Amino acid sequence: MNTIPIRFGGHDLLLDSDGAVFWPAERLLAVADLHLEKGTAAASKGSLLPPWDTKITLDRVEALLVRYRPATVVALGDSFHDRYGFSRMAAADAGRLLAWVEHIDFVWVLGNHDPAPAPGLAGLSTLCWSHLGLDFCHQARLGASQPELVGHHHPKATVPTRAGHVTRPCFVVDEHRLMLPAIGAFTGGLDVANPAIARLFPVGGRAYLLGRNRLFSFPLHHVAVPA
Repeated sequence: MNTIPIRFGGHDLLLDSDGAVFWPAERLLAVADLHLEKGTAAASKGSLLPPWDTKITLDRVEALLVRYRPATVVALGDSFHDRYGFSRMAAADAGRLLAWVEHIDFVWVLGNHDPAPAPGLAGLSTLCWSHLGLDFCHQARLGASQPELVGHHHPKATVPTRAGHVTRPCFVVDEHRLMLPAIGAFTGGLDVANPAIARLFPVGGRAYLLGRNRLFSFPLHHVAVPA
């Protein structure tokens, strides 16, 4: 099983083990933190990161597009690692992205890494986007008036197994907030026990760890805190 159904904000959503959320009734796919062109951004500063992240990340997104055939894709910010990321994309990668936005409605939520729309890339660019009582934003907002889907923190969690502790990216969910893992190939993660995440889920919730073609669900207070 590669999805888990949840009820969130009065709607039936699917959490996908590849790190996306699908809303079947609206044919809407949400992804977070692609960080396209992180490799070339690092190279421009002297890092030896290989420039392959964009292709790998686009392959991940394309697999989701084939799986769900969405009418709308909401990218929850930091889609590009910086405001010039789209202009640095290789022609083949840019061509894939342009073909998608030609046939699918894309909503580009602006993030802290990409605070302005990418010139020449079609779609709606906005700080937050609301649809049928759900808000789609990059960063969580304390005291938000509606349930929200967010990214930004790249959540991960550590759980005990028979083979030792395992750390994986994860969703974090309570009744007010659904935080998505980063889908970008070169993105790191922040543990759910970190105060930056924990304060957003003050009464707990659930972590859904990404596994190979399945998700593993744990109450937040049962998730291990790394030593």
